[in-house]
Amino acid sequence: MARVLIVGAGLTGSLCAALLRKEVTGPLYLAVWDKAGDSGGRMITTSSPHNPQCTADLGAQYITRTPHYAKQHQIFYDELLTVGILTPLAVPIEGMSVNEGDCNFVAPQGVSSITKHYLKKSGAEVHFRRCVTQINLRNNKWEVSKETGYPESFDLVVLTMPAPQILQLQGDIVNLMSECQRQQLESVSYSSRYALGLFYDAGTKIDVPWGGKYITSNPCIRFVSIDNKKRHIESSEIGPSLVIHTTVPFGMKFLEHSEEDVQELIFQQLENILPGLPHPVAIKCHKWRHSQVTNAAAKYPGQMTLHCKPLLVCGGDGFTQSNFDGCVTSALCVLEALKSHV
Repeated sequence: MARVLIVGAGLTGSLCAALLRKEVTGPLYLAVWDKAGDSGGRMITTSSPHNPQCTADLGAQYITRTPHYAKQHQIFYDELLTVGILTPLAVPIEGMSVNEGDCNFVAPQGVSSITKHYLKKSGAEVHFRRCVTQINLRNNKWEVSKETGYPESFDLVVLTMPAPQILQLQGDIVNLMSECQRQQLESVSYSSRYALGLFYDAGTKIDVPWGGKYITSNPCIRFVSIDNKKRHIESSEIGPSLVIHTTVPFGMKFLEHSEEDVQELIFQQLENILPGLPHPVAIKCHKWRHSQVTNAAAKYPGQMTLHCKPLLVCGGDGFTQSNFDGCVTSALCVLEALKSHV
């Protein structure tokens, strides 16, 4: 029975797992590891420590389907819409750029429900807080080491984490990579920003006419969302949640500062945008060191095969673009590379 490891439980990794499970008819051991405490990657949904039903999307805010991808990825959109994981965005997002034929969707249960859906379909053995540190070639298999516990052996390995994290891996993978591949991975660049999730008690009123708003005149804050309203979840039993995304220049400038300092700076600017905002009962601050891809690995569209026998493949938005369709494209390219090996 082939043993396959997918590193990264974001959209590319989770969809790749689901597609692989559907493709392979015979016995298959499929594992997904992620260094975080939950699935989602940059599609992460967090919850209030006081009420798990009060949630906030700290990464992707909504999904835009262009006419091109409405056709090319129709099967994926149709499935997610049919089961209710995606629903049309029905509240205004002020300042959002709108192109003819585009459709926007939100995930009522939080954007991480998309990755959870695919992981469930995959039947994979999913492990969180497993940070891969080394990949070595042993007896024509991959020996994968993590921060804690014994190394494990796999026939195929797929890496879907950000390119800088692939470059940090130790072991034989360092020498198996060609100079061209290394240069391409090094060429992948990302924006950085902070996200703040604010959670409120049930009954708290935040009276604004929009579900989200792009801010153009503030050096710190780029986007604010009344997240429960944006996702059509307004209940007397669940308090509202707010999401604030900083500008990229602010994120880059304060990347190595403490969360406490950054949080204070964001709150100071938020008062200018939403004066008199009630004090939240809980706050979650998240640093997106690798937020959105600003330069992809141009010579390796969709995926990069680092080694053929045994197979070692890289995928993710670093080989496409930072949106839903970019991750779907990469997952399909990775699947194509895996097909003849499982």
